[in-house]
Amino acid sequence: MTDMKKSTVLVESLGYSLGQSISSSLGSSLSSSRMLSESARLKRKGKKVLNPADERRNMCMMQFFEWYTPGDQKHWIRLKERIPELAEVGIMALWIPPPTKAQGPNDVGYGVYDIWDLGEFDQKGGKATKYGTKEELLAALEVAKQHKVNIYLDAVLNHKAGADETEKFLAKEVDFNNRDREVSGAYEIEGWTKFNFPGRGDKYSAMKYSWCHFTGIDYDVKGNKSAIFKICGIGKDFSHKVDTEMGNYDYLMFADIDYHHPDAVNDVCEWGVWVTKELGLSGFRLDAVKHIDAEFMHNFVAEVRDRTGRDDFFAVGEFWKHDLESMSRYLAENEYNITLFDVPLHFNFKDAADRGRDYDLRKIFDNTLVQRHPVHAVTFVDNHDSQPQQALCSFVPGWFKPLAYALILLRADGYPCVFYGDYYGIEEPKIEGMKSTLDHMLYARKYLCYGPQDEYWDHANCIGWVRRGDSVHPKGVAVVMSNGEPGYKRMCVGHERKGQEWADYLGHITHTVIIDDDGFADFHCLGGNVSVWG
Repeated sequence: MTDMKKSTVLVESLGYSLGQSISSSLGSSLSSSRMLSESARLKRKGKKVLNPADERRNMCMMQFFEWYTPGDQKHWIRLKERIPELAEVGIMALWIPPPTKAQGPNDVGYGVYDIWDLGEFDQKGGKATKYGTKEELLAALEVAKQHKVNIYLDAVLNHKAGADETEKFLAKEVDFNNRDREVSGAYEIEGWTKFNFPGRGDKYSAMKYSWCHFTGIDYDVKGNKSAIFKICGIGKDFSHKVDTEMGNYDYLMFADIDYHHPDAVNDVCEWGVWVTKELGLSGFRLDAVKHIDAEFMHNFVAEVRDRTGRDDFFAVGEFWKHDLESMSRYLAENEYNITLFDVPLHFNFKDAADRGRDYDLRKIFDNTLVQRHPVHAVTFVDNHDSQPQQALCSFVPGWFKPLAYALILLRADGYPCVFYGDYYGIEEPKIEGMKSTLDHMLYARKYLCYGPQDEYWDHANCIGWVRRGDSVHPKGVAVVMSNGEPGYKRMCVGHERKGQEWADYLGHITHTVIIDDDGFADFHCLGGNVSVWG
């Protein structure tokens, strides 16, 4: 390896040049060849690769809401207004919040009441949801269609909330920390389990829900007691095809839907087909999949694809667990027919941000979904659950966010998702967005980040990589970041680019560099920051 293949980090305490670049087949990171090999493996088995980012289009999605999005019933109007500008910067898919009627007008949507009401009927405090009316949603989606922006609906299928009446039935209490252990015999309780949907009547669906359509609740009105109650009935039990956390993690909240009951299964499957056609959807974000019977989830997605004639219909599940093995098992059980959010990568970002220069950046992809299953990983930095003041708060500190976004937006693997709160800002507590920085990265992703990926993954605090470009996108890009002192990497962008002048798209480094005759240059970055050169 020649000296030109070495990279140097400006850390005075080290006082020496650091080793040679690491090829894309080594280290903890992944190369584009890994994604292609997994795609080929699935195709040989006759399975369709379902990640839109694996089609050389460099697609990127945005989660178009945060937990404290204003409850002014104007969010669909904002969506309509912002779609053109988002499409321009390269956001070609939008994950929209649950449009289904919730238990109250200010509910974010996860306290779902009626999946057949998209803001059309006067129920639970009004016609509109927190985000607006069905008419406003349809108007926004028409603009999305015009700009070829895919829409992924947040489908909350685990439970129902805000029942219309109570009912009496038999149930057993179970241990909160081990739901397989019953702590009482069967006795009569009274629960909120009767759903009549009086505002909608029988339009779209005549199905009414009662206690027999649920497996559990968490409150007995009769005894004024909070506990986890497993509903009793012939052949009724929690599903055993759910995550094994808490012994059995079927029950999460509210009235838990029993996906062994044929009426419930039929109603939800019919809704999936109807809403896909009604709104012209391109996919679902499936909420809380580790709490839902895996066989039902597999069949639900398959049926929607089959009955809508959309083999490419996208599905990403929220499997919130920092455990790669559990996620891998879930993908296998579902025959790889959906993708999952890369929760382990999110926690790696959080760990790296908290530890600062003590974190080895070469390990950032260790034990992540994108490392093991790149075609089935949706990568993200933060979301509505991890943001401040939420039960699952694990918010990545602001200084590290540009590095984290570079790691999901500017590399070959995974399907990246930008969080609304990181782009536009968060309402509570007030946190400013980083729209300008993300727009520059999105530009680089849209126009520059193609072709072979060469890694310079040779120092704990300063790493880099190069995307060489391809015949359609020939320009290429070089990325370098540091979680310690200012640094640089001597990287090759190709001898065919000799004499070119490259600059930092993010504007952190003000000087330009000239590519030498062998295709190399020294690409700098500030301490605790990232630079994107092109």
